[in-house]
Amino acid sequence: MTDSALQSLQRSIDELASAVAVLSHAHGKIPIVARLCNDLERLKLDVADAQVLHTPAAVGVPAAATMYTVSDEPYDQSMWGEDADHEGVGGYHGKSR
Repeated sequence: MTDSALQSLQRSIDELASAVAVLSHAHGKIPIVARLCNDLERLKLDVADAQVLHTPAAVGVPAAATMYTVSDEPYDQSMWGEDADHEGVGGYHGKSR
């Protein structure tokens, strides 16, 4: 996104914020105005995210994925209780209901 596009977007959001403030002052925090306020905050956050993408630090080599070791050891069966189903085995294998 270019600098001019970001500036234009910021101006539009500022105008929208002004209009929402007028609605809020005129009607109070009724549900629709509260939703508009929430949507406006979300837009501001999204623009901030877009501005971060524009910085040179955002363009670069992605970080290497972190590898985690997961044990193959079975879990302690007492964690699941007596009526737990075993996924992938098929059907309900606990006590009858």
